[in-house]
Amino acid sequence: MAEAGYTTTETEIIKQEVKHYEQVRAEVKLASGDYIDLKAYEPAMRHLIDTYIGAEESEIISAFDDMTLIQLIVERGANAVEALPKGIKQNQEAVAETIENNLRKVIIDQQPTNPKYFDKMSTLLNELIQARKAASQDYKAYLQKIVELSKQVAQPSRSSQYPQSLNSPAKRALYDNLNQDEALALAINDTIRQTKKDGWRGNKIKEREVKNAIKKYLDSPEDCDRIFEIVKSQSEY
Repeated sequence: MAEAGYTTTETEIIKQEVKHYEQVRAEVKLASGDYIDLKAYEPAMRHLIDTYIGAEESEIISAFDDMTLIQLIVERGANAVEALPKGIKQNQEAVAETIENNLRKVIIDQQPTNPKYFDKMSTLLNELIQARKAASQDYKAYLQKIVELSKQVAQPSRSSQYPQSLNSPAKRALYDNLNQDEALALAINDTIRQTKKDGWRGNKIKEREVKNAIKKYLDSPEDCDRIFEIVKSQSEY
């Protein structure tokens, strides 16, 4: 900086401005939920750095110890607010909007796996937001309710009373989207497992086999297409 003609005072001012706007940028990304989750790539990135660049000992680079904000809320409850950046946690409205935006992002991301369930979660979130904006509940009560909703979104198996036979996310998704018909959900799950072939997604012939297996249980073509899309989104299939 000195070589570029800046005085010591000017250099320090610029450094402080850079630091400030970096913090603002991080806070805006977190508050809006508009960020890329790099946790899945961090181990591989660290391995490449350690192997080929000779980096120093690994350091934690995730702001929440490798957890998203919603995971942190599920883990720590309302105390998770203390992990938020200073510029957010000092403002109750900013905290509320940050949690709501991040929760909305999780709901949108998970919605294809179980439309019925996550549509319900979206409705509950909207009601909670409206109640907060109407100032119909105090901040502590709001935090408690948003924590409970976060747990329902992150851990569907613990938030609803499912029959014991529905012991996987795919079975529960079928159950929720088939009018809670346990027998039908189990039957379709079994036939999918028996029918699907390796690498069936993206292969028209293999996909048609799975869809035809589903058709045996559903009369409506619309219902068949809807359930097929849900099945495609399940990682266990």
